[in-house]
Amino acid sequence: MSETRASASAGFLDRTLRTLQTAWRDISETARGAIGGSDAVAPALPDGDIEKVRERMRECLDGRGGEVSARARAAELGRVYLGLDGEGRKRFLRLLADEFDVDHGAAAASASALIQAKDDRARAKAERGLRAVLNAPRLRLLTQFNGLPEGVKFLVDMRAELLRFGREDRALGGLEADLKELLGAWFDIGFLELRRITWESPAALLEKLSVYEAVHEVRSWTDLKNRLDSDRRCFAFFHPRMPSEPLIFVEVALVNGMAANVQELLDVTAPVVDPRSADTAIFYSISNAQKGLAGISFGGFLIKRVVDQLSAEFPKLKTFATLSPIPGFTQWLDREFAAGLPGVLGKHERKVLAAALGQGNASKGDLKQILGDPAWTRKPEVAAALEAPLKRLAARYLVEGKREDGKAVDPVANFHLGNGARVERLNWLGDTSKKGLRQSAGMMVNYQYRLAEIEANHEAYEGEGKVMTSSAVATLLK
Repeated sequence: MSETRASASAGFLDRTLRTLQTAWRDISETARGAIGGSDAVAPALPDGDIEKVRERMRECLDGRGGEVSARARAAELGRVYLGLDGEGRKRFLRLLADEFDVDHGAAAASASALIQAKDDRARAKAERGLRAVLNAPRLRLLTQFNGLPEGVKFLVDMRAELLRFGREDRALGGLEADLKELLGAWFDIGFLELRRITWESPAALLEKLSVYEAVHEVRSWTDLKNRLDSDRRCFAFFHPRMPSEPLIFVEVALVNGMAANVQELLDVTAPVVDPRSADTAIFYSISNAQKGLAGISFGGFLIKRVVDQLSAEFPKLKTFATLSPIPGFTQWLDREFAAGLPGVLGKHERKVLAAALGQGNASKGDLKQILGDPAWTRKPEVAAALEAPLKRLAARYLVEGKREDGKAVDPVANFHLGNGARVERLNWLGDTSKKGLRQSAGMMVNYQYRLAEIEANHEAYEGEGKVMTSSAVATLLK
């Protein structure tokens, strides 16, 4: 991320935080005996302030008073959390995780009562009791934020922090899992709305699009406008409780023929194509906008909905494909080099590379050294010598590189293969940006969604880990 983009992101988040704190202050001030605002608790939440927060959590769970009082208490507790620094939030969440978890003794007693039940009536009563005791107080407390303005977004962002903290803390990992389950129910695909984003969309939404873009950085307003032109489409999923926050969005180019180079695709000086004449829809960027919704999948549904919508709008579209990065390729190469990857360079490939380098022989050590310096792309002979071996290795990585569960090791490949696409074509020097060279030696891949084959491809991949490919990609593997 560039400094300009980082600054824009920080400013955007600061404005969002101030707006949320102001809205919740107005609600919390209706509560009697409020803590007195987030400034009454030190940002690091020292031991002396822990009891204040613990008492506020208990008051939220007690449920005294009516709905207005409950909202006010939740808003006040939320304002306390928002006013904490990183260490303070970690202590806040640890308090919630440790002291408001399931009562394990009560759960064991309820389970024992269920096992010992003598008849259907006793069994039903024991089951109700077990369900009640397994509903952790911390989840009941978190659910109260749902009724506040931007409360769902608050919980999504809280989970993003838990994902970071939970890597090192088992208790926080348990709280994160609870919150994921809660959000998973709220963000069921049936609740989501598909919307098109255009240049006429609210400026705040366009700013979010720029900040959340995770594949190809938006470099300027001109760049963004180009991505929303008449031969482009951008669609996003929204949730009714987060109507101004995209959950995930996809950027599409309407072109003739399958695109092979992202710099050409994003060139702001390129002529605009008449979308009614386009025969191909290229999905060139899919970005999850909310870190706190990681692991709650919308992408496959988004692609299917967008394909349906584009097909209805542009009947001439026959091909639906991606122009995708290969983010783990060079890291995989490094690991394979270290492990003694066999057959890195064939006899003819070594000869061609040696000639390009002006030396008598070439080895995988030469290949690794060349890839470490982006200048190789400016040496036509070297680039030409690398094309055959790197395309072959990339095909091997995408099709044969597997995780322990048998799925593709490349995250983008796993996403599209799991949605029923096939590996269609490797594109040499499809992305010559610094990021593209660093993560994939400049290559990109087209995954094609062949509508008649999507379901069969999905079943083969999910059931057997089988990766479907075009004949051209299959040839690279021989």
